[in-house]
Amino acid sequence: MVRQARSPPPVPLEALCFYHEPEREVMAPAAGAKKQKKKWSKGKVKDKAQHAVLLDKTTSEKLYKDVQSYRLVTVATLVDRMKVNGSLARKCLADLEEKGLIKPVVTHSKMKIYTRAVGGS
Repeated sequence: MVRQARSPPPVPLEALCFYHEPEREVMAPAAGAKKQKKKWSKGKVKDKAQHAVLLDKTTSEKLYKDVQSYRLVTVATLVDRMKVNGSLARKCLADLEEKGLIKPVVTHSKMKIYTRAVGGS
């Protein structure tokens, strides 16, 4: 015995008619009134850093005194702690290495990492 495929039950005409729904017509204006337009934020505003471009006497004294206690000395640490700009920090690192206050750990063209000079080396 072979089964015959049955057709689905007929769909009522009201379900097919999308244009005449009194509930939606009444609710549409009320829903639209509640919705407000999105206000765009201005984004995050970062304060511009005011770093020194020249070494004054107080910064110079602080540099020679404090750097001897740092275990890790890079351009970024000097910029962060001494509030000097990057090019000045690189010059300071070269000067400190020349005077023997710090010694290089890694000397790569992109990143130079120093540590404090310990003992009489």
